[in-house]
Amino acid sequence: MTIDDHIVFIVDDDERIREALGDLLESHGIRAIAFGSAGDYVRADKPDFPACLILDVELPDINGLDLQRQIAEGDHPPIVFITGHGDIPSSVRAIKHGAVDFLTKPFSDADLMAAIHAAIAQDRQKRSERAELGMLRQRYLELTPREREVLPLVVSGLLNKQAAAELRISEVTLQIHRRNVMQKMAAASLADLVRIAERLEIPITHSRRVGGS
Repeated sequence: MTIDDHIVFIVDDDERIREALGDLLESHGIRAIAFGSAGDYVRADKPDFPACLILDVELPDINGLDLQRQIAEGDHPPIVFITGHGDIPSSVRAIKHGAVDFLTKPFSDADLMAAIHAAIAQDRQKRSERAELGMLRQRYLELTPREREVLPLVVSGLLNKQAAAELRISEVTLQIHRRNVMQKMAAASLADLVRIAERLEIPITHSRRVGGS
């Protein structure tokens, strides 16, 4: 990783904490942007890199746990909570809603850096998965209406003749559509196509019927 391909956002109302965290991250070659409140963080234009959000629990405008809940539906960086007033219910709530860690001040630099690296790795993975899903959705949109009818029948396990009968087309025509679906979706095998259909949450309304017409 280079300093330009990931970033850490710091949200803490204590300027001394912001400066100390910024210096620590800089010493590890990690770029950081600090905010004094949740509102400043939410309103800011932020670089689109794999990231970690270091979030204080007690903030002047909103509780950090409430901010976690508010941004949960969006694409936000994994959160590492820091607090001077930690308690078990708060830590449980934070972790239950996806926080990477919940650190009580004073915490060690090693513990914080381990949590940050875990958060950035998690965000990098999530971004990769979102990009792959976006690519699959684009490929699916490029299928013809008939090919979109063929896909769920194929991945359901129906034989070619069964799928053809379902669509009232010839088996040869079904095979052509099936080949086009495999090529357009870049599926190397039927098993690969099944995994793609699962990622796209394509409803499977048929099951293989041995001996069906």
